Amino acid sequence: MSQPKINDFVVKFANINGSGSASANQLFAKSILRMGVPVSPRNIFPSNIQGLPTWYEVRVSEAGYLGARGGVDLMVAMNPQTWDKDVFGIEPGGYLFYDSTKALPKSKFRDDVRVIGVPLTQICNDAYSDPRQRQLFATLFMSARSLHCSTSMWLKLKSSLASNFKAKTSSSRRISRRCIWDATMAKPISNVRSD
Repeated sequence: MSQPKINDFVVKFANINGSGSASANQLFAKSILRMGVPVSPRNIFPSNIQGLPTWYEVRVSEAGYLGARGGVDLMVAMNPQTWDKDVFGIEPGGYLFYDSTKALPKSKFRDDVRVIGVPLTQICNDAYSDPRQRQLFATLFMSARSLHCSTSMWLKLKSSLASNFKAKTSSSRRISRRCIWDATMAKPISNVRSD
C-alpha cells in the first residue's frame, strides 16, 4: 500500500479559453504559495482562440520540484470537449472535480477515481444575472472551491485576489471576494455529489 502524500500533488484545471481561467487559476497557485508550499504552475494554451481548450497545471511540491511529474491527482474538469482525455489523465485514487448541474452518464466516470460534483452552473445562475459574470465567476468559484478552505486559506485567497485584480474596479473586486467567500467559507453546498 502506498504512503499518503503531503504537499506533493498535481492539480490540473481543464478550461475553455476566454472564460477567465488564467486569472482564477493563478489565484489557486498564489494561495498555496502564500501558505509557504512551493508550486510550479504552467498554462497550456494549444491555441489562443477564444472558446478552444486550455489547461492550467499546478505542481505542489514541498521539496520544491519544478518540472512536470506526469499524472494528475486532482482534475478540475470544466471543458466538456476535453472530458474523456482529462478523466483518462487522472492517477488511480485521484479526484475528479466537475460541474454536476447536468447529469452525466456513469460511462463518463472511472471506478478508480473519486468524484466530487458541484452544481456550478446552477449556483452561478442563481447568484449572478449578467451572463459574462456567470461565466467568469464559474471559473473563479471552481478554482476557489477546489481549495475548500480554512480561515487561513481564505485570507491567502483574499490577499491573492487583491494583487491579481488591483487594476479592476472596486465593484469587480467586491463581487470576486463574494464569489470566493461563497466557494470557500460560506455554508456547505447541500447538493454536492461525492462518490
